[in-house]
Amino acid sequence: MVNHNPNGAGTWSGPQIHLLGDSGLVIKFGESIELETHKRIRQLSEYLEHHPFTGMTEYVPAFTTVTIYYDPWKVAAEPASADGEVRRPPFEIVKAAVLNLLLELKDTETAPPDTVRIPVCYGGDLGPDLQEVAATNGLTEEEVISFHCSGEYLVYMLGFAPGFAYLGGMSSRIATPRRQTPRLAIPAGTVGIAGEQTGVYPIETPGGWQLIGKTPIRLFVPERTPPTVLKAGDLVRFYPISRKEFDEWEESSL
Repeated sequence: MVNHNPNGAGTWSGPQIHLLGDSGLVIKFGESIELETHKRIRQLSEYLEHHPFTGMTEYVPAFTTVTIYYDPWKVAAEPASADGEVRRPPFEIVKAAVLNLLLELKDTETAPPDTVRIPVCYGGDLGPDLQEVAATNGLTEEEVISFHCSGEYLVYMLGFAPGFAYLGGMSSRIATPRRQTPRLAIPAGTVGIAGEQTGVYPIETPGGWQLIGKTPIRLFVPERTPPTVLKAGDLVRFYPISRKEFDEWEESSL
């Protein structure tokens, strides 16, 4: 469950770095999902995006960690930084570089987040659980839509499925438990609620979230670069559209 802390009161007291096999390491910034922890993750991710070190193959930001994968042979092939230095294992070389980098980045600012507005056609056959979400919370369907559209959601990480964004910031007024019986296939673009989380299924998958609407926007397009519309650190706002607008949008994208 996302514990979104709007006050940004973080508990970060310094990163912990752990070995991950022979070609990766995990930098852990905190114990819980908080805005301050997310800020540290964005600082490091933005730097690695623009300044990958020799041998780095990938970095993966998550709720409280950044995992860095590297080619140990390329890292070990880097010349020693000082004459006579005893060559250290690749993990130690990367760990030392990351620790120095974290000290430099600690007080730097991250780039302003991009805001992505996502249109949603709520209810009907596109959002078959909207009525249940409303009944669970003692609201009308229109009030559920209003609460859902009034929030500004932070993308903490991508996971579960390609392009699936874990969003923080949904109002507890529309929080609803997952369905007892998951559906076997939920269409791409469907917007759901599970507990105090909301999100959009970018591809067709099984799922147990309460389905309240659908967007005509494709959030994952494999042939596009980058293939995902959302990235960690983005802000998301939903806005309602009519069924006519939804159908016209889908037809125009064919």
